[in-house]
Amino acid sequence: MNSIKRRFKRTTLESVIFTTVNTIIMLIVIVVMLYPFWNTVAVSLNNPQDTLKGGITLFPRKFSTYNYETVFGNRLLVTAAVNSVLRTVLSTILGVVVSAMIAYVLSRPEFLWRKFATRYFLVTMYVSAGLIPNYFLIRDLGLINNFLVYILPGMVSVFNVIVVRSYIRSLPSSLFEAAFIDGVGHFRCFLMIVLPCCKPVLATIALWCAVGAWNSWFDTFIYCSSKESLTTLQYEMMKMLAASMASSRSQDAIYSAGQTASNLVTPVSMRAAITVVAALPILMVYPFLQKYFVKGVMIGSVKE
Repeated sequence: MNSIKRRFKRTTLESVIFTTVNTIIMLIVIVVMLYPFWNTVAVSLNNPQDTLKGGITLFPRKFSTYNYETVFGNRLLVTAAVNSVLRTVLSTILGVVVSAMIAYVLSRPEFLWRKFATRYFLVTMYVSAGLIPNYFLIRDLGLINNFLVYILPGMVSVFNVIVVRSYIRSLPSSLFEAAFIDGVGHFRCFLMIVLPCCKPVLATIALWCAVGAWNSWFDTFIYCSSKESLTTLQYEMMKMLAASMASSRSQDAIYSAGQTASNLVTPVSMRAAITVVAALPILMVYPFLQKYFVKGVMIGSVKE
């Protein structure tokens, strides 16, 4: 009886120590991860010229909304935001559906060419034609200054296909056998069995597709920069950041001429405001996909 009590006390003490240490470590990790973004918000809400002095930590020293007024004062911001949202939604939906369909085909043992097709897809992950041949291909396809250039070239991701295929192959084979015995074809099996069972992995790649499409701006710069109606939010913010960097070089001239520069936006403050505006939509979507994302990131631990 005494030994049981001593063991209970020892176990309880060890549990308390572990919980305490674990909580402290997690709090430190949370602070380390949240501080950069919180500091970015504080800088974005600070006076642009006062930001140059540095020393801003958790709260703005001189509160000002001029940085956001500059960002939202862009005449193309509404058009760019609409294009970015449409691009993100369409790229995510089509990317998830197409990747899941290809993954299902590659996971079926009755597909005799599945190994060759998988290896063929894998080669494209390591070998790329380069920027100039890709531009010529996009031009020959008639996608220059075309909204479809945001959707079609990146619709299939080999990495996403491999991830979904691995998840499908981890499902019990009895599910597919029972479905085929009942006379269900491959298309109905994909819709009624595979898709409902693959919610975690589909939510994971959906988040990847959405973040990639939302943050992309280089394709706009290459393929659609000459057409304002096809501009995107990230591209417009990149241009504003470049303009603020160019204007900052003229600050010495403004000060030497005796003029005031209190409303002159700086690259640091503009970068902070752009970061907050660009990250906010993703931060609003992520909580709804978090539980699926946590399950999906464990896919790599499943052995085939």
